[in-house]
Amino acid sequence: MAEQITYDAFEAVDIRVGTIVEAKPFPEARKPAIKLIIDFGPEIGLKKSSAQLTVHYRPDQLLGRQVCAVVNFPPRQIGPYISEVLTLGMPDEDGAVVLVRPDLRVPDGGKLF
Repeated sequence: MAEQITYDAFEAVDIRVGTIVEAKPFPEARKPAIKLIIDFGPEIGLKKSSAQLTVHYRPDQLLGRQVCAVVNFPPRQIGPYISEVLTLGMPDEDGAVVLVRPDLRVPDGGKLF
């Protein structure tokens, strides 16, 4: 069973929805990845992310897709790229990333609650 946390701890993690506006291969990454630029709406704006999505997704398939991401972690250096948000996914039966996203279109920047 997972360790229990308080509701306040959950609220401290800022998970927002955004739309992928740019996706490019990231061959310099140690593990196969795609560089993303995600639009989180007027309050947060455009943010960069490196995501290990290459098993199930090609960059051209990601454009216009909404995704969920943690937007309040500190930026992280991934090779020559700074990843500003953590794009969220779940493992498939083989451990490859499957994106977490809303099943209906919602306004960019919406906060998970």
